Amino acid sequence: MSKLSVAICIVCIGICVSAQDAPKKKMSKGGMPDKVLMQKIWDGWSTLDPANTAQFYASGPHVFFDIAPLKYNSWAEYQDGVQKVVAGYKSATFTVNDDAQVHSFGKTVWGTGTVKFDMVEKSGKDNRGDMRWTVVWQKLGGKWLIVHEHVSVPMQ
Repeated sequence: MSKLSVAICIVCIGICVSAQDAPKKKMSKGGMPDKVLMQKIWDGWSTLDPANTAQFYASGPHVFFDIAPLKYNSWAEYQDGVQKVVAGYKSATFTVNDDAQVHSFGKTVWGTGTVKFDMVEKSGKDNRGDMRWTVVWQKLGGKWLIVHEHVSVPMQ
């Protein structure tokens, strides 16, 4: 191998290594889902009005697992079912914990984490704890929308 070939190989390797080590740019508004979006979704749920979260969910036949009942087969079914459940509450606060993570692969992004909740029933009973959350987004119509979600609480 000539000295020129070796020099070219060293330069190419250097470019590849520095490209891998380069810090990732922060996504601009409308970019990939992130922890900020995760909290924004839960802020919408904190209003106890599923209509305030509808913008984050894909319509059509998608499965959403919630604490109760077991599952919903579309956003319309989810919104209707949750509306009946939250009707018994007067306030709610949800905070995405520091363990939240966002991953991507191709046209799919998924997030995982735990969410602290504090929900007060109309009777005054306070329900507090942490729940698990897994969320899957796909880019549909130029927007990242939730196509699957799983919310659960640990068995006691």
